[in-house]
Amino acid sequence: MAHHFDLEEQEQIAQFKHFWDTWGSLITWAVIVVMGSLAAWNGYRYWQSRQAQQAVAMLDAVQVAAQAGELDRVQQILGDLRADYPRTAQAQQGALVAAQAFAKEQRWKDAQAALRWVVDKAADEGFVALARLRLAATLVQEKEYDKALAELSGAFPSEFAAVVADQTGDVLQLQGKTAEAIAQYRRAYEALGEQLAYRQIVEAKLDALGGNASPKGGA
Repeated sequence: MAHHFDLEEQEQIAQFKHFWDTWGSLITWAVIVVMGSLAAWNGYRYWQSRQAQQAVAMLDAVQVAAQAGELDRVQQILGDLRADYPRTAQAQQGALVAAQAFAKEQRWKDAQAALRWVVDKAADEGFVALARLRLAATLVQEKEYDKALAELSGAFPSEFAAVVADQTGDVLQLQGKTAEAIAQYRRAYEALGEQLAYRQIVEAKLDALGGNASPKGGA
């Protein structure tokens, strides 16, 4: 009986050796690939986490420098943030913060450069829309009305329609295009909810130009 078991065991071992000779290398490499993929994924997630933490710290630094009015430092930190973490939301937020600080000191070109970067690089359409609106505003400050209108004619999410129309009306009014300005203000007025204070501002602009608010508003 023991002899029979030994023969049976030897036969199983031989079969296993044959199987391993045939498939062992492939199995080994498959395991290596799977384990390598897991390690790479875990490494990537750790890298992402580190990127986010460092980007948050740099965004905080931009905000602190902006509040202190240290615009050269704002420029320096923003440059590092955009270079090292360009795809993060923090880089886009940092550029918006920096642009606001530059605009406050009438450094229009620096503000425009920061906002243009957001428009060109941001993946979030909300950030892009906000940057376009602010970019148009800085161009108005330099009397670059056609360029401002070009920015306002870009693609915007539907939620921004009223603000875009209102700001477009402002630019057209500055160009002396009263009829076109009224049309834009009316569009903004009709897009705004009746309870919004912003709607009253647009209505005041219409009244100042001799235009009538939409019949929908009861003017």
